[in-house]
Amino acid sequence: MYAYSGRALIVDLSNRKTTVEPIDENTARQYIGGSGFGANELYRRCSGGADPLGPDNVLVFSIGPLTGSPVPVSGRHHVTAKSPLTGIFGEGDVGGHWGLALRKAGFDAVIITGMSERPVHLVIGERIELLDAEDLWGLDTFSTDDALKDRYGDTAQVACIGPAGEKMVRIAAIMHDGRHARAAGRCGLGAVMGSKKLKAITVIPDSFPGGAPAYAERDSLARSAREWARRLARAMAGFSMYGTAGSITAIESVGDLPIRNWSMGKWAEGAHKLSGQEMAKTLLKGKFACGRCPVACGRVVELRDGQEGGGPEYETLAMFGANCLVDDLRAVVRANELANRYGIDTISAGAAIAFAMEAFEKGLIRREECDGIDLTWGSAEAVVALTEAIGRNEGLGAQLGRGVRSFAESLGPTASQFAVHVKGLELPAHDPRAYNGLGLQYATSNRGACHLAGFTHVMERSVTIPELGFTEVSDRFGTEGKGQLVARMEDLMGLYDSLKLCKFGLFGGITPRVALEWLNLATGWHMDLAEFMECGERIFTVKRLFNLACGVSAKDDTLPDRILHLPRHEGGAGDNLPPLEIMLRDYYRVRDWDANGRPSRERLAALGLAPASDNAPSFPEV
Repeated sequence: MYAYSGRALIVDLSNRKTTVEPIDENTARQYIGGSGFGANELYRRCSGGADPLGPDNVLVFSIGPLTGSPVPVSGRHHVTAKSPLTGIFGEGDVGGHWGLALRKAGFDAVIITGMSERPVHLVIGERIELLDAEDLWGLDTFSTDDALKDRYGDTAQVACIGPAGEKMVRIAAIMHDGRHARAAGRCGLGAVMGSKKLKAITVIPDSFPGGAPAYAERDSLARSAREWARRLARAMAGFSMYGTAGSITAIESVGDLPIRNWSMGKWAEGAHKLSGQEMAKTLLKGKFACGRCPVACGRVVELRDGQEGGGPEYETLAMFGANCLVDDLRAVVRANELANRYGIDTISAGAAIAFAMEAFEKGLIRREECDGIDLTWGSAEAVVALTEAIGRNEGLGAQLGRGVRSFAESLGPTASQFAVHVKGLELPAHDPRAYNGLGLQYATSNRGACHLAGFTHVMERSVTIPELGFTEVSDRFGTEGKGQLVARMEDLMGLYDSLKLCKFGLFGGITPRVALEWLNLATGWHMDLAEFMECGERIFTVKRLFNLACGVSAKDDTLPDRILHLPRHEGGAGDNLPPLEIMLRDYYRVRDWDANGRPSRERLAALGLAPASDNAPSFPEV
C-alpha cells in the first residue's frame, strides 16, 4: 500500500503491553488518515458512556498519507479522544514536527488504551518502550522537552503534558516542539493524557533510516510539491512577515474580534497594539515553520530574562487580549508563555478569564474569592496571574480550569446569559455575528464551537471554490445557501485534517482538486472528486454518531444566548445576529438528518455506516 505504513501501534497502559495492528487499504480509502482515522478508532473502541478521565477512554495520535511526503504544509498530525471538557467527541489538529517523526517510525497511528498506575513515558525508537516517568512528572513542558532531548538527542520529537495535564485540568493541552510550542490545545486532551499517567511520547526518527513509505508516483508528486511550495511562499508572504496576528486589525474592522467577553463591536486602538505588525516592531526575534512548510508563520519573541520562545498566535492575542480588554502585548506574551509551559489551551483560558471578569463586575464573584487578584476589565496582571493559577489548578484558577460552562453553572442561572460556549467548548476568536455561516458551523461542529471545522468564514470573506459550486464569495449577513456551504466545507476540512494539510493553504490556492491530485499521486488511487467528498462526509458523520451515543441531539446544535440575542450596535457587523433556526433547518435538509439531528438510515447506508455497533444510536421514531 503506497503512502501508508499500514500499521497502528496499540499501547495498553493498564497492562503495559504494546502490539501492532494492520491498517488495510479499504480503511485507508474510507477514512484517509489523521482526523478520519482518529474518529473511526474512537467510535470503534470507546462507548458513548465512557468516563473521559477513566481507563475506557481512547487517545489516538494519527497522521495522514501526505505526512512526510514532499507536499508543502503537510507536517501535521491529529489527536482524538472523548473530551473531559465537553463530554463528547474531542480532537486537536497539530503542526510542528512530531507527525513527521511518527511517519518515519513506520506507524500511521498510535492508539493509547487503559490507564497506568504510575507516570510512564512512551518511547518509539529502535524498540517500543514504556518507561517509568517519575523523574519527569511535575516538570513543565519546556523542561520535559529539554530533558528528553538531552536523553535521546536533538532530533527526538516529544509530545508531552505539563502540570495542568497532570492535574487533569479540563482545558489542558498536549504540547509539541518545545519552546516553539505547537499544541493539541482544544477539548482538554492534555487531561486525558494526564488521567492515563502518560507524561510524554518521544519518537526518535534517527532510529528509522529510510522509514518513510513509498509513493506511487514520487517524481510527479515531488514536481508538483516544488511548484506549490513556490506559489505558497509568494501568496502567503504576509503570514510569513507578520504571522497569524497580522490580520487582527482587519478582523476587528469587520466586527469579527471578540471584545470584552463578546459584548463590544469596536476596539481599533487596542487591536493595533496587539497586532503582528506591532509585535514585529517590538518583540519579534525570528520566525519558525512547521515541517514541510515554506511559509513560516510561527513567531519567535523575546520572553522574560532575555529568553526566546514561541510567540502568541492570533487566537491567543484575541482571547487573552481583546476579550479581556488587555492591550499590553508583553503581558499577553507572558500569559502565552505560561500557558505553553503549563500546557493550557489559550483560547479556553482567555475565555474563562474574560467570563470571570464579567462575573466579578456583576457581583457573582466576591472580592474575597479572587485570591487577591484584581478582576477589573483590562487588568494585564489578572490575565497573567490567572493563567498561572489555572496551570497550578489552585484557587479561582481551579474553577476556571473546569471551563466556562461548568464554572457558570456553579454561579447560578444569571451567569449562563454571558457564558459563551457551544456544547461546553468556548468559542474561538471569531464572532459569528460577523458571519452567519460561521454561526451555523459553530452550532454543528462535532467538537463544539470551532472555526476550523468548516473554515466557512473565509468563504464569507474572500475565498471561492468553484469545483464545489461556490463561485462567488458568500454574503456574510445572508442565509441563502448557508446549509450547503457549511455542510460541504465541514466535509472538506475533515479531509484536510485527514490528509494532514494546513487549512491556511486555501489562501494560497490549495483547492480540493489540488489536494485530491496529491492524494492520488501518493497512493496510486484514481479517486474522483465525488468519492473524495463522500469520504469527508463519512468522517464528519462518524463523529456525529459518536456524539449521538454521548447523548447529543438537535437541542445541542445551538449558540450562546449572548451571540443569538445581544446586538453590539457598533463596529463592522453592527446589529447583525445570526438567524440560526432558518439556517439549521436548511443544514439538516442538506445532510439528510431528521428533526432530532440524526442521520437518516438511507444516508448512513450510502456511507457504509448503517448503525450496527453497540455505539450506534437506536434511532427511535421522532
